[in-house]
Amino acid sequence: MKKLLLFSLLTITTINLAFAQKDAAAKKILNQVSAKYKSYDVVKTDFTFTYENPQANTKDTQTGTLISRSKANKFKVTIYNPEDKTVVDQEIISDGKSQWTYIKKDKEVELSDVDHSPESINPAQLFTIYEHGYKYIYNGDERVDGKLCQIIDLTPEDTKTTFFKVRLSIDKAKKQIESALIFDKNGSRYNYIIRTFTPNVKVSESLFTFDKKDHPGVELVDLR
Repeated sequence: MKKLLLFSLLTITTINLAFAQKDAAAKKILNQVSAKYKSYDVVKTDFTFTYENPQANTKDTQTGTLISRSKANKFKVTIYNPEDKTVVDQEIISDGKSQWTYIKKDKEVELSDVDHSPESINPAQLFTIYEHGYKYIYNGDERVDGKLCQIIDLTPEDTKTTFFKVRLSIDKAKKQIESALIFDKNGSRYNYIIRTFTPNVKVSESLFTFDKKDHPGVELVDLR
């Protein structure tokens, strides 16, 4: 289950007549967010991700770190153990061409090609997801954890997707996404909350590849 949580968030996604058109006000805000994000070379964020299903009385929370170089479609996501946030449970790494998914407890890393299809959303595109395949509407401002945020709802143009809405909370002053709340058709919710946002961090290119020599005893499963 945990292995799929982050990708459930990042594969965001029945059409709703209320979103018959793309809202000009929403587009203006989203363009500002996208332009600011793309102006940075590398961005590092610490986040909290919560999966909740009220019907099943299920709730699971994870913390992690995302480092992305969006222009090159490169990223590294680190997911920490819920009981000890200094222990790494999972890593998802991409150099723009290949993607490695490392599950520490299984001592296994899966290698696959990066999915470049329009339906695919990866962490490096998190702050620009609206640009392809979504309709959007601006729902006004509200206070979120003391910050004045602009609320924008996205709906996928593809009616076959499992999500029917994504609610973005955007810091009005900073023009940065504070959170993304995803509504599943089965009643589940996925909430991604950005705790820190650090632009232009200095990183080595080796960060965006998985080095098996640094992980002795880990089995490589090639899915390409």
